[in-house]
Amino acid sequence: MRALIAMSGGVDSSVAALIMKKRGYDCIGCTMKLYANEDIGVCATNTCCSLYDVADAKAVAAELDMPNYTFNFKDRFREKVIDRFVFCYEHAMTPNPCIDCNKHLKFDELYKRALALDCDKVVTGHYARIRKTEDGYHLLKALDETKDQSYVLYSMTQKELGATAFPLGELKKEEVRRIAGDNGFVNADKPDSQDICFVPDGDYVSAIKRFSGKEYAPGDFVDIKGNVLGRHKGIVCYTIGQRKGLGISASNPLYVLRIDVENNRVVLGSNEDLFTRTAFVEDVNWIVPPVSGRDVQCKAKVRYRMQEKPCTVMPLGEGRCRLVFDEPQRAITPGQSAVFYDGDVVLGGGIISARRCSEISFKNSGKG
Repeated sequence: MRALIAMSGGVDSSVAALIMKKRGYDCIGCTMKLYANEDIGVCATNTCCSLYDVADAKAVAAELDMPNYTFNFKDRFREKVIDRFVFCYEHAMTPNPCIDCNKHLKFDELYKRALALDCDKVVTGHYARIRKTEDGYHLLKALDETKDQSYVLYSMTQKELGATAFPLGELKKEEVRRIAGDNGFVNADKPDSQDICFVPDGDYVSAIKRFSGKEYAPGDFVDIKGNVLGRHKGIVCYTIGQRKGLGISASNPLYVLRIDVENNRVVLGSNEDLFTRTAFVEDVNWIVPPVSGRDVQCKAKVRYRMQEKPCTVMPLGEGRCRLVFDEPQRAITPGQSAVFYDGDVVLGGGIISARRCSEISFKNSGKG
C-alpha cells in the first residue's frame, strides 16, 4: 500500500506521515507550492508555503526515510482560491478560502498526482475522521472538538473519502506535539499557522486591492429605511456583523446588516437586526443524502467557530436548500458555508446564498 502525504511543514502533517509509516504504508511526501511570498506582499515565516516550511517538510521526510516532492499549484490556487476570494468580497460575500483550497487543491489536484504516483491514499493532517459503513463513507468530527476541522471538509465526495486518511482524527493536539517531540521532529514546537495563509498579516482589504489592482469607490452608509448616516470606504472593507472601523458616531452601536453592491451602499442597524432564522444554501454537497422529498431535522453551523444549532434543512433540488433554524442566529453571512450535522456525522453543506440571504435579513430585520 502506498500513501501520498500532504506535508505543509507543520507538526500535524508530519505526525500524520509518521502514523502512516507505522501502519505499514510506503509513504511519499509532497509539499504544495501555492504562492510565493512576494505574491502576497510579505516576507513571512509564520505561514505555509514559505521556504522555511518547505525545508521543515523535507527535514521530517528525510527523518522518516521517505521522498518529498514539491508540487507547483500556484496557477490553480490563484484561480480557485485567491481570485474567488476577491470576487466574493466584491459581491457582498465573505468566503472561507480553506474550504476552496480543500475542494480544488488537496482533494482534486493532489488526487491526480496521487493517481500518477500509484498511491492508494491521500493523507493530510486535518483533525477529522472517516468511517466506512454499509452505505458508504461517513465524515465525522475529530474526537478533539477544540481542533475539529470537519466544517472545512464537507465538500468531499464518497470517492474522495474512500481514498483519504486523516490519522489525527483520534488524537488531541497535545498528543500530536508529544509524538513529534519524542521523534525529534524539527517542527515539534512550531506555532500553528494563523489567519488566511495568503493574508498572513490579517489585512484583507490591502490584500484584495493588491490582488485585484483596483481601488474601491466610497459610498453611503444608510439605515434600514435608507437614511444616509455617513460615508464608507468601499464595500470590500466590510462584512456582515462588523462593528469596528465604521467611523460612525451614533447613540447606539451600529453593525453592518447588508451590503448593497448595486447601489454601492452599506446598510447599518442594531445588533438585534442581525438575527434571523432562515437562509438559502447553494452548491450543496450531500455526503449522506436525504430521503427524496423529505426535510432533514439536524443541526447546522454557519461559520467555522460556532457550535452547531438545531434546524430543518429543506432540499429544493438542483443543489439548493432552505435552512431554517429553530432559534434566530446572528449574522448569517453570504459566502460562508452552512454545514449540516447529525451528531458527529457531517451530512453535507453548501454556500450561503448572497441574494436570497440578504433579502431575508433586510426584510425581516431579525424576525426570522
